[in-house]
Amino acid sequence: MKIVKINSLGCPSCIIMNKVYNQIKNEYSFEEEVLDYDFDDIEEYNAGNILPVFIFYKDGKEVNRLCGEHSLEEFKSIMEEIK
Repeated sequence: MKIVKINSLGCPSCIIMNKVYNQIKNEYSFEEEVLDYDFDDIEEYNAGNILPVFIFYKDGKEVNRLCGEHSLEEFKSIMEEIK
């Protein structure tokens, strides 16, 4: 499983979601790619305007996506589905 995380330094929702994401990183094993909305080329991900964006991949295919603020429980639910 791989998660692509797209965030921005000036994004309040990104700061809030960092706590949730760090908890997920401590509980689950996955490959990650962290991109900055302001500096990295994110065009291929169709990130939109709502940050942060978490794109979940399994076997190289996108299987889910979260945009904006979400609870730890929502995040865990997706992780359990993908495992």
